[in-house]
Amino acid sequence: MKKIALFADVQNLYYTVRQGHGCHFNYAALWADVSREGQIVEAVAYAIDRGDSKQQQFQQILRNLGFEVRLKPFIQRADGSAKGDWDVGITLDVIEAAARVDQVVLASGDGDFDLLLERAMQRHGVETVVYGVPGLTALSVIRAASRYVPIEGRLLLRH
Repeated sequence: MKKIALFADVQNLYYTVRQGHGCHFNYAALWADVSREGQIVEAVAYAIDRGDSKQQQFQQILRNLGFEVRLKPFIQRADGSAKGDWDVGITLDVIEAAARVDQVVLASGDGDFDLLLERAMQRHGVETVVYGVPGLTALSVIRAASRYVPIEGRLLLRH
């Protein structure tokens, strides 16, 4: 049985799924999809904490599925821009997990992760799978992964 580590970039998924499909991402479908490949031994969802109750309900849903939810505070800069980026945290966790598992699954279309996936494969020989929205997933990250799964159909929550 393949051991799998699953990492979900919640902010990236929220914005790309909304932009690409006008709806929400189905985390339960992602979990079911990945579970068909093997045993999920580690699962982390990275989110920004704005402290509102709707977000806290969503975070509890993720925990109920089996995700460890890591939160960073939402930071509003003086110039109006916002900071809430988990790239370094995701990178550290993926590299550590790659030494312990057979497959790393990253749900994010962020092109900054291309080198991470290449390094995880080179150093640890793991298979890397990227889930991302077609047209909104960086080509570099698609090329770097062993396999790309487009977020569409069953992976969408339509209301």
